[in-house]
Formats: sequence, structure tokens, C-alpha cells
Amino acid sequence: MKRAMAWCRSARSPFPFDNNAAEREVRMFKFRQKISGAMRTLTGAEHFCHLRSYLATATKCGNNLLDALVQLTSGRPWVPTIN
Repeated sequence: MKRAMAWCRSARSPFPFDNNAAEREVRMFKFRQKISGAMRTLTGAEHFCHLRSYLATATKCGNNLLDALVQLTSGRPWVPTIN
């Protein structure tokens, strides 16, 4: 059991040792709420969540965030491929 746990913590492991991916995705939203007090409008909150989701997906697929944002603002957003 100790060997299995050590392997899970190592860099060779194909999966993260903890299961906090969902928590990490929500952390920025909660941090922003804490700093500003709250989201001003529902539309603003939705825009923030859409942008964070787009950037998180681009990061997970290995794309440069600046390139993804440039593509988004130029009207040709990056779309992940389905394997």
C-alpha cells in the first residue's frame, strides 16, 4: 500500500494525487467575490464564468492563454478537438 501511495505522489503518476480539480476551478470566482463583495449583475457573473471556463480548457489542452484570448477577440475562438 505504501508503494502505491508513493507512486501516486510521484511525477510519473497519470492523475493528480488529490481530487480538487473542481475546487481549483471555483477558487477564482470565490476570490473575486471576496475582493469586490459580490458580482454586480447576473450577466457579469455569467461572462466571468464563461471566460474562466474557456481559459481553463485552453490551459488543460496545452494552449498559450494569450494566443487563446487573441483568437477569441478576433472572432475565431479556439475550439478543443474531440479525440
